[in-house]
Amino acid sequence: MELFTVKDNRLQTPPIPTHCDTIVIGGGTAGAAIAGRLAARRDQSVLLLEAGPDYGNRADGQWPADLLDGRVLSDSHDWGYTSAARAGLPDHRLQRARVIGGCSSHNGCIALWGSRADYDGWAAAGNPGWSADELLPFFEKAVAALRVRDFAPAEVTPFHTACLQAMVAAGIPPATVLNDLDEDVGCGTAPVNIHDAVRWNTALAYLDPVRDEGHLTILGDTLVEKINVTRSSAVSVNILRNGGAATVATGRVIVCGGAYGSPAVMLRSGIGPAEDLRHLSIPTVLDLPGVGRNLHDHPAIELEYGGSERLSARMDEFIAEGRTVFTEQSLGKARSANCRHAIDLHVYPCSAARPDQDGRWTCILPVANMVPKSRGRLTLPSRDPAAKPVIYTGYLSDPDDADLAVLTDGVELTRRMARQKALAELIGDERPESAARVGRKKIRQACCHYYHPVGTCKMGPADDPWAVVDGRGRVHGTENITIADASIIPTIPRANTNLPVLALAERIASGLA
Repeated sequence: MELFTVKDNRLQTPPIPTHCDTIVIGGGTAGAAIAGRLAARRDQSVLLLEAGPDYGNRADGQWPADLLDGRVLSDSHDWGYTSAARAGLPDHRLQRARVIGGCSSHNGCIALWGSRADYDGWAAAGNPGWSADELLPFFEKAVAALRVRDFAPAEVTPFHTACLQAMVAAGIPPATVLNDLDEDVGCGTAPVNIHDAVRWNTALAYLDPVRDEGHLTILGDTLVEKINVTRSSAVSVNILRNGGAATVATGRVIVCGGAYGSPAVMLRSGIGPAEDLRHLSIPTVLDLPGVGRNLHDHPAIELEYGGSERLSARMDEFIAEGRTVFTEQSLGKARSANCRHAIDLHVYPCSAARPDQDGRWTCILPVANMVPKSRGRLTLPSRDPAAKPVIYTGYLSDPDDADLAVLTDGVELTRRMARQKALAELIGDERPESAARVGRKKIRQACCHYYHPVGTCKMGPADDPWAVVDGRGRVHGTENITIADASIIPTIPRANTNLPVLALAERIASGLA
């Protein structure tokens, strides 16, 4: 049975305007929300530039089925980024979605908030207005817009039911509410932005209601070359589209390219470390050393299990009863031996959406370090907007190996969970290549990402040498350039970042005149 259909007709391509009051660069999780909120005010013209395709209003039937299917992660509109760092999986793919809605159109739909410690930490670091209590209204807005819901008990698959039982047996207590900012340790089924089986992304939530009201123009398949700045103000944006170049004049620019895209746009515009810009033969407009620095993510290890006949039988029976299998459901928030405050680990089991070549259902049990100390950086190989950035993830590079110690504890916890009877009889033996991930050297070599890069245009006060934007998202030293996405996050929250980024976008949008 097909859950989604796509009509066989073409979207009408809008003309490129010569001027727009506000240009939003990047139509991902944050960019779609910012553009939608501004257009809804009906007091300005908004141009949204997206490097990937725009599939229009969902009601028009143009959206590919995999982008709407909330059961599994999608991988069809990837930027093709890879890690250049020495640590971690060689040539590790760093998936980012190149499509309207961005990673909210690709992800596993987990909608977590994190811990109070995360946002109170932002405020304490010199960002007034960003404490947990002050962000609560914006989290509520984000939750409502994405139609976040909890799984009903009957929706939880046999695999995830067993995972939750095993987490409790391994010492992670059941959570009362997984999104309680003050209940740090616990396990449960994660809330999700899945509505009627549809991955409810920010394009559907924020753009569809205002597409036809005359204040918003969306240009898909459009690369941004650079922002043109005169006397600290953005005056226009150079774009590449359909093989041609154009310049659009504007009153302000809001950059929402994400942790990889936003620093790349800044650097091509001459805003960034002067030394890096000289190497690229880009004239320095503004020397901001923090652009591209402070890159971090939740480093993770995936433990792989081959499954059992019992698991396959129970999953097949679940499907035969007319129920839907969701890849991601159960999640545990835990502490390593080194953790004294909040949490520092996520365990997030995933079942295979389809049986493997041997006819068995398989699974992975990933675990991630949620409070990494290591930092990487992003640079450009050239000034060509089509060239992929050079991304040094920096995983497990802190000098004291604190990140490695946390992740090592996480692997031990996850294997202890896998040995619990409720789960062990379903998942079978750990695969040999996974079982070999023992000890610090092997863990360092197998480290991968949790899909949550942040920090490359850090938010902070002007006296912070690595800060790029202030508490309103305004780029230091500029009059009308704002950044509003994961790149401005100073320290990563203890959560999947889609909902925190959306709350961030809601907060910045509320402060824009």
